[in-house]
Amino acid sequence: MTFQELVRAMQLRFPNLTEANSRPTSPYDEGYNCIAWAAEDTDHWWWPDAMGQNYWPSDIPREETIEAFVKAYGLQGYSQRSNATLEPGMQKVAIYADRNGKPTHAARQVADGWWASKLGQQIDIEHEFEALDGPGYGTVAVILARPAR
Repeated sequence: MTFQELVRAMQLRFPNLTEANSRPTSPYDEGYNCIAWAAEDTDHWWWPDAMGQNYWPSDIPREETIEAFVKAYGLQGYSQRSNATLEPGMQKVAIYADRNGKPTHAARQVADGWWASKLGQQIDIEHEFEALDGPGYGTVAVILARPAR
């Protein structure tokens, strides 16, 4: 499937996503998900599932809550911030949630101010901040930052 076909196929879940506000960065890979990708871990699938089948930091409750996700990224050096503005010397992660407040996705800001996301088991993309808002992932619930590494 070409990137154009993928964008068209995802329009119902991500009505703001277009070829103009996104670009592919790596091929299909089911070995990791967006939560891991935002933490720069491509060796695991991060999710706080109750059965413990996926990777989740052992010190963090296996809960699908914003608080648990903030704590998990906290182990990576992130702390809460208020906005998505590009700040030199800082690396940021945005945690998305559905309208019930359940985490659904995470994206990492890249050097040009766009955001890097792993689309489930699909490809990795870079996109403008609002491109993934919508029924697919909901909206950004919290933005975390740490000094760039």
